[in-house]
Amino acid sequence: MIAKDERRLKVGVLGCGPIAQAAHLEACVKARNADLYAICDVAEDLLGRMACAHGAERTFTDYDAMLADPGVEAVIVATSDAFHVEASVKALRAGKHVLCEKPLGVSVEEVERLRDVVRESGRLLQVGHMKRFDAGLQAAKRFVDEEMGQRLALKAWYCDSTHRYAMTDAVQPAIVTSRHARKPATDPKADRRRYYMLAHGSHLVDTARWLCGPIVEVRARLLERFGACCWLVEAGFADGTLGQLDLTVAVRMDWH
Repeated sequence: MIAKDERRLKVGVLGCGPIAQAAHLEACVKARNADLYAICDVAEDLLGRMACAHGAERTFTDYDAMLADPGVEAVIVATSDAFHVEASVKALRAGKHVLCEKPLGVSVEEVERLRDVVRESGRLLQVGHMKRFDAGLQAAKRFVDEEMGQRLALKAWYCDSTHRYAMTDAVQPAIVTSRHARKPATDPKADRRRYYMLAHGSHLVDTARWLCGPIVEVRARLLERFGACCWLVEAGFADGTLGQLDLTVAVRMDWH
């Protein structure tokens, strides 16, 4: 049995797709300080299976209806990237706190608009950069902040592997799909460079910013060979620290 706090946050999850199934639904169930109060998805068959599997109190096929429920205190946006900003804006304007999956948006302009809505709402918006919660990275963060002293340079890499999905398919639950699921108007993976930078590069850039502060300048080079993309990025941080960032998708080695 999971020991739960007496006061718990009532969470509504928007989307029953892969990331919700692999992470968010079960995380809400396991959290000591939160409950999976509601689930929303236009695919009724998928919605019913997820509600049964995870024990949500309420289900919705209409997002506005879920936001109108006073029992929902916070929303997890677990949809396709193209829907992140609009879903987050709606939740904030409805008075809900938001945890939005990464990447936060697909253009600078829409994310700047969302920033303004956050400020107006007075609510919290958090992006799902879960790397910040890895125990190893948290230990590195403590060392950088408390023991290391003045920084000179950061060398960081994020490498996705050719056999990454063979690994995840073996350990993650089988993902349930539905032909009724809502999909973006265009295929987000059609522009491979854009997709890789948003999906994988967001982890690398966020971790670099978390460890060393704001990035104020970048110069990047890209090489594509044998189906792989490799970005080598020179970065400059606000405190003068130099950065060397490597994003390679996919490498012929372990996923790390």
